[in-house]
Amino acid sequence: MLTPAGLSCPQFIRINGKAVSAEGSLGEGNMADTSELYARGLRRRKKMFGEADVEKRMGASGEFGAPLQNIINAYVYGDVWERGGLSDATRSLVMLAITAASGRPAEFRVHAKGALANGCTPEQVQDVLLLVAMYCGIPAAIETNQIAAEIFGKASTPASDAAKK
Repeated sequence: MLTPAGLSCPQFIRINGKAVSAEGSLGEGNMADTSELYARGLRRRKKMFGEADVEKRMGASGEFGAPLQNIINAYVYGDVWERGGLSDATRSLVMLAITAASGRPAEFRVHAKGALANGCTPEQVQDVLLLVAMYCGIPAAIETNQIAAEIFGKASTPASDAAKK
């Protein structure tokens, strides 16, 4: 199967060395069929981040990155993000905390856009970043605060500051 970015999607995988499909049955070549997880994950990613951004990220590393993108689509977004224990907004806030705390501003930017799409408010994101600052250190929250301000429309620019005076 080809993805929208033209990369191949695995139809089957091996889980713990055993041939178990997503439905619990044996799959072709003793591999589990992940095509539904992949499709579900790709739909979720596009809904959260927009089709153009997903296509760009999926194609960024070409065929070399295809296996990682398959894992991201099937397991991150097709499985873990589809679980019912947390709302999408809560999951987004957790991702913002993780990416901020681990010093991953590029991933924080991606997930901030997803948080906006999932209904997170600027106040919720601000509170998460204050927690990050207190528990992980101020430097962990500085750049991510600027990114969040930009994405949630609260950024202060020299032009907007001059207009206020």
